[in-house]
Amino acid sequence: MVMGGKRQGHEGVSMEIQLKEQGFDVLCGGRLVLVHNKERPAFSLAKGKPSWRMVRGHFAMDDAPFDHVDLAWVTMAAGRILLAAAQGQAPLLVLEPGGPDGCLRLTCTDPAYDRLTIRLHGEPGEAFWGGGEQLSYLNMAGRRFPMWTSEPGVGRDKTTLLSQRMDELALAGGDYWTTCYPQPTFLSSRRYACHLESNAYAVLDFTCPKTPCIEVWQGSTTVRFFESGDLIGLVEQLSGHFGRQPPLPDWALKGAIIGLKDGVQSFERLDDIMAAGAVVAALWCEDWVGTRQTSFGRRLFWDWHWNPERYPDLPQRIAELASRDVRFLGYVNPALAADGEQFAEAQAGRHLVCHQDGTPYLVDFGEFQGGLLDWTRQETRAWFAERIIGKEMLDLGMAGWMADFGEYLPPDARLADGSDPMLTHNRWPVLWASVNDQALEARGKSGEVMFFMRAGFSGSQALCPLLWAGDQLVDFSRHDGIGTAITAALSAGLVGNAKSHSDIGGYTSLFGVVRTAELLMRWAELAAFTPVMRSHEGNRPEENLQIDSAPDILAHFAAMTRIHAALAPYVHHLCAEALQTGLPLQRPLFLHYPDEVDYFDLQDQYLYGADLLVAPVIEPGAEMRRVHAPPGQWRHLWSGKVFAAGVHEVLAPLGQPAVFSREGSAFAPLFATLPVVGKIDHVAAQ
Repeated sequence: MVMGGKRQGHEGVSMEIQLKEQGFDVLCGGRLVLVHNKERPAFSLAKGKPSWRMVRGHFAMDDAPFDHVDLAWVTMAAGRILLAAAQGQAPLLVLEPGGPDGCLRLTCTDPAYDRLTIRLHGEPGEAFWGGGEQLSYLNMAGRRFPMWTSEPGVGRDKTTLLSQRMDELALAGGDYWTTCYPQPTFLSSRRYACHLESNAYAVLDFTCPKTPCIEVWQGSTTVRFFESGDLIGLVEQLSGHFGRQPPLPDWALKGAIIGLKDGVQSFERLDDIMAAGAVVAALWCEDWVGTRQTSFGRRLFWDWHWNPERYPDLPQRIAELASRDVRFLGYVNPALAADGEQFAEAQAGRHLVCHQDGTPYLVDFGEFQGGLLDWTRQETRAWFAERIIGKEMLDLGMAGWMADFGEYLPPDARLADGSDPMLTHNRWPVLWASVNDQALEARGKSGEVMFFMRAGFSGSQALCPLLWAGDQLVDFSRHDGIGTAITAALSAGLVGNAKSHSDIGGYTSLFGVVRTAELLMRWAELAAFTPVMRSHEGNRPEENLQIDSAPDILAHFAAMTRIHAALAPYVHHLCAEALQTGLPLQRPLFLHYPDEVDYFDLQDQYLYGADLLVAPVIEPGAEMRRVHAPPGQWRHLWSGKVFAAGVHEVLAPLGQPAVFSREGSAFAPLFATLPVVGKIDHVAAQ
């Protein structure tokens, strides 16, 4: 017996449920995705007993589930599948096939059961990608990935002394799966995709090749499947489902965004950087609100208005920059410092997240406390969009900002709409993105002004025009250094986030981990081949090298900005393609070459569109780069040498990263005009 049929839905999904004597199979596009029978039940329920601890946005989540039950027994009623623990017992789970929309709707009949496990069908060698923005592993096969937005941690590697020390201090070491932007969505190398339509804490578990699992802290939910003949089709469907990213303004593609937080001296330094030949699109001063010093480093003062002591005559300065076709960017996040003026204003307007007793919930942000804005309240979203973003930022003349944080909602808070914060926590970054989007739309600035975010969840795609990869260490480390910026862009791009970038040079500097000139230069080389090229001074600017710390560093950076600017016509084409199809600008090689199984784990190089192959150097001291050239012929940008498909050892000295153009590209004339950078034989003193 067949349920559902093979009619194509609005997402191009073809699903069917084949009932069998002992259970049923679920097929998606003819691919077996779930097998349920008495010996191998696909569904289990339990009752949860969660515990958690939050320290500065880092979470320790635990559970002690009990009354676990496998739902082995299947009966039918009115086109629905009823699942019970045994024959004669009342059904605990009702499965309703969604037909052509690709959904399996699961309803638990007993609200006491709030833990659901779904075991899918896996096959040997199957690869899985997605999971939101993953930083350590592109292919998730063999590992568990909890879905809970949080600070990513420092080091993100439990074997290192740095991560161990950060864990002892504040749960802050992180792990391979910790991320600001999780999303319970994955793509399979068998060319189907699966999305859990829930905001609850969940786990994508790929440790068993035979039964990839979805675990969710909810008894009722919906699982949605997608299928396509190729992986590109899956990406298009996913991006269409979640909503295509808003476009970037043209100015953001035409030069670098220079991040300086040096008060009024930032303008003088910008002049020197431009005089060195850097092509500049904007000056980004996150310290426009003033600063405070903490043991972590220089932090911002979270009272969202211009600080005239740090930036005298800022409106005039912004106007002067605009006359030179240079924009000004700022910073904002969804919290207010308890010792700032706007905190009292927000409290009076009932705009703050509260404790259960109605008092403002003050969160420790690291030697100062702040209150969170309650985004479940429409009046609060409107107040912040107009009062803060509109009047304090857009009216000042800002062309964009970093919309930071979004991960800190405590699971025991009281929210204005009465929702469960455990179920709202993951949704918080999406609400935060919607406030920024609302502010731009109200002022008619969409597509002209740009904000960028690190936090996200399902639905962020349609609201946030640009991701950034969060707060990497200022080094080459495997799980928290430069290479994670590539993995982040590739994983997030597969689930609908077409445009991403990172802090040039990284951000976090602690316990003697400081930038080297080599690291700063290699990161600039990577950034030149991303949609937006933006520098950052980091959390300890005085202790770390900056792009203008030495003549050779600055000359190298300026050269990379000229390459980035020269690529603007190609990047503009890719952005238009992303808006039309959802294809990310930075793509894993398997997206265009899905039959090359060796590419399934490849995460240290990428296709920039279909016509550029980029293999950044992400190891210290490396002068050579091992490059996987896909089928076809690929022309080395600097030497003009053509490489055939295969694995090659390519020279990649400082100034000449391993980048290739596809022979036959319509953009070949543009690539031929890119400025050739002479290799740098030495770097500044460390």
